[in-house]
Amino acid sequence: MWKKDSSIKKRLNMLLFVCLIPLTVMIVYLLFIIRQFSERYDAVVENISKANAYNIAFKEDMDYIMYIIVANAQRASELVDLERPHQMIEEAREVFEGLYETADADYARNRLGRILKSLNTLENRVEEIETDMMDGGSYDTNMERLDLNIRILTELIQEQIQQYIYYETTNLEALREGIRSDVDAAIRMSSLIFAVILAGALVISRKIMTGITKPIRNLCEVTTLAGSGDFAVRAQEESTDELAVLNTSFNQMVEKIGNLVEDIRIEQLNLRATELKLLQAQINPHFLYNTLDTIIWLAEAEEKEQVVVMVSALSDFFRTTLSKGRDYISVQEEEAHIRSYLKIQKVRYQDILDYEIRISGELYQYQILKLTLQPLVENALYHGIKNKRGKGRIRVSGEQEGDTLVFRVWDNGQGMEPEKLEKVRRIISGEQDPNDPSGFGLFNVDQRIRLNYGAGYGLTMNSICGSWTEAVVTIPAEKNDTIPGHDSQ
Repeated sequence: MWKKDSSIKKRLNMLLFVCLIPLTVMIVYLLFIIRQFSERYDAVVENISKANAYNIAFKEDMDYIMYIIVANAQRASELVDLERPHQMIEEAREVFEGLYETADADYARNRLGRILKSLNTLENRVEEIETDMMDGGSYDTNMERLDLNIRILTELIQEQIQQYIYYETTNLEALREGIRSDVDAAIRMSSLIFAVILAGALVISRKIMTGITKPIRNLCEVTTLAGSGDFAVRAQEESTDELAVLNTSFNQMVEKIGNLVEDIRIEQLNLRATELKLLQAQINPHFLYNTLDTIIWLAEAEEKEQVVVMVSALSDFFRTTLSKGRDYISVQEEEAHIRSYLKIQKVRYQDILDYEIRISGELYQYQILKLTLQPLVENALYHGIKNKRGKGRIRVSGEQEGDTLVFRVWDNGQGMEPEKLEKVRRIISGEQDPNDPSGFGLFNVDQRIRLNYGAGYGLTMNSICGSWTEAVVTIPAEKNDTIPGHDSQ
């Protein structure tokens, strides 16, 4: 019915034509029927009106004038118009000749023909009386002609007119019945046409509107998906109408946005990697200097066994820190890393530090982002244990909960007041300046986890002032060979 690639304007115009043209045809048909009925009805009424005008008045006027002429022959010209009978006959002749010419039935033409013949005969009798009067004819003879000719003829004409009127009246009734029948037929036909038009309009309009609304609905769906962050969606480009232009433009826009988002993500990853390297470059030398000072002090004190422990732990610590440039290491390596760190710090802070590590061997097969737990252990030491009077304890634990690995770094240090805990949480979430020294390391750990694993993972902090602090890390349970682009064990 229409081409799929036709424009929306053409489809809407076609819908308009489908509805308007049949309705216009039906209206024109009904107007034609009404006008035809009206003309036929008016014609019959007009015929009856014309004939009825001569039904009574013609006889009375003609009989009266002719009586005056006959009864008062000497003064007739003074009393009446002698030309009036001829004028009346001529006027009647014109009327009934007109009706005769327009009559469409033999019966009507027959009656009208008789009326015209009677008018001609009446005219002859009027002329005979007028001629006889001019010749001095007798009064009795003219009165006899008046009775036998004029009055009988006028009565005959009146009777013929009544018969014609009766015929037209009967015809009018038949016409009414015919009109009623035609009106019923027209109503049935109009109802049928209207039903066909309505059904056709509904079917066609549904197809046309579906052809318009379906692409719009599809475009809305893919727009919603794109708005939620799925830039891989594409709108269908099946036609060449205005919606196809929108779909093409949308696809181009989504592709560009997706490329920009990917570029930004890569740039952020590179930025975070750079920040991590800078952080490592700042921390490692400081940690190295302090550890070497401790080793020197132990050597001077001739604590050979402690020196061996410190040097071995320091070697293991930096071996894991470097890990051949890999960003992901196994949970076992991360555990060895924090164990080496705590061994070194245990030597330095043996009077105030105890620790325990409870990570099940079943977790060793999974991988973790390097330097995830060590900054949390360091934070527990410097911000929890060192600020507490007496000996403190750090506990590192790990367990699997479904498809998620949960690691906890707990210390029984001084804890945090609710206001400070809330501030640290805002720093971690990025709601407050992450460069604040009190939470920069924690923010960095959380951001690295989210950037690498997704927004559903990260770091949370819990604490009770004067009692304990706990950092909880959640990451997906992924084995060493499940993430492309990273070296496996």
